[in-house]
Amino acid sequence: MRSSARGEGRRLAARHRNIELGLLALAVVVCLAGHVDADLAMTGKLPPGLLVHGGGLGLLVLAAHLAVRRFAPYADPLILPLAVLLNGLGLLLLDRLDKSYAAVHAAKGDYQKLPTAPSQLTWVVIAVVAAVALIVTIRHHRFFQRYVYLIMAGALVLLAAPAFFPGDSFGAKRWIRVAGLSFEPDEFVKVAITVFFAGYLMASRDALALAGRKVWGLTLPRGRHAGPVLAIWVASLLVLVFERDLGTSLIFFGVFVVMLYVATERTSWMVLGLLMAVGGAAVVGTLEPHVHGRVEAWLHPLDIYLPVHDKALVSDQPAEALFSLATGHLTGTGLGEGRPWLIGFAGRSDFIFTTIGEELGLTGVTAVLLVYGLLVQRGLRTAVGLSDPFGKLLATGLSAALALQVFVVVGGVSGLIPLTGKALPFLAAGGSSMVANWLMIALLVKLSDSAGRTALEPPPASNLVTAAVPAV
Repeated sequence: MRSSARGEGRRLAARHRNIELGLLALAVVVCLAGHVDADLAMTGKLPPGLLVHGGGLGLLVLAAHLAVRRFAPYADPLILPLAVLLNGLGLLLLDRLDKSYAAVHAAKGDYQKLPTAPSQLTWVVIAVVAAVALIVTIRHHRFFQRYVYLIMAGALVLLAAPAFFPGDSFGAKRWIRVAGLSFEPDEFVKVAITVFFAGYLMASRDALALAGRKVWGLTLPRGRHAGPVLAIWVASLLVLVFERDLGTSLIFFGVFVVMLYVATERTSWMVLGLLMAVGGAAVVGTLEPHVHGRVEAWLHPLDIYLPVHDKALVSDQPAEALFSLATGHLTGTGLGEGRPWLIGFAGRSDFIFTTIGEELGLTGVTAVLLVYGLLVQRGLRTAVGLSDPFGKLLATGLSAALALQVFVVVGGVSGLIPLTGKALPFLAAGGSSMVANWLMIALLVKLSDSAGRTALEPPPASNLVTAAVPAV
């Protein structure tokens, strides 16, 4: 009976892998069709090298699928296809934008005429190879549980390092530049800190769940147990002040509060965390000039066109983004037929979202956000299916990190919150973001493999005997 149950579990796992393969093929076909549509609209010709690009992308995706089939056979069949679909859409949009930037800026001779899609494709290959390596070499997610404090130490070093390097020309200090090379460490820090939070909260959740006194009907935590939250809050404010990085600060603190709520099931932590985040951001946004400028641009985006306006307003990007999104209406202008390049230099980073809004309309924006939402949902479903606390918290934290990053980018571009300058996962140009997000996908694949194995495989015979015989 037990062997038949195990055989049925393996058949279901194989079926999941076949579903995953079919969805991966569909994702590749959709992205290639988008390339054809955009180039026909812009040049009237098929994109050069379409077969080579499609074949290379297909082989890369197939390699990732085979690694999952062999080393994570019980993994969720949707996680990998959703990531591939977003990644393929990002390559499509970057290639489409490259052509417009090259045509507009050729006479100017500035850096914006240089293409980004080829380098982004190289980073996609590196990122997928890194994800495959993690899937192959890490047998179980509890491997990271042994090194949570070492991982946290490395994350803090990476988080603080940009403060000692020159900022970019737009004020933020998010980059480490050495010998002509640069990378954005905060993208890796969000993954590393999530691993640490999972390990720390697993060990401390009982103490953190203890209730203290009631204030205005809200049960607050005990003072001595609020120390970790205060420490994380201070660290996020330091990032905001010294590196002028609003996005990383929000994600860093937000992930911790979400994981803290999941670990303790106390609403008071969520309320306290929200008040601390809003209060700290308000103070820093008032006193720190760079952050204050972004807040002013958020509150008064159209004032940039007035003859006399606040000196803190130095960019017309927020206003251009609103114009671009409004132009798309319900169904968009069509791929290759809009003018998203008017955004300027940021059109291929966080403002790539406006290209979707302008050329695919509200329909395309909704579809992309639903893909992100489904990816987050699969991560949370994985957390529910896991039996160990560390895995549950890790899957929840990774899902929350992805959701928060999408929120701060889309919210900033659409005018819901101030701009943060973060990269939209899988879509925007950026090697650091690409590698970090694919590592996150690899971790979710391993976590979902453990959850699927628990659901589809029967427990060992010894456990069955123990469960059947009551204790004396």
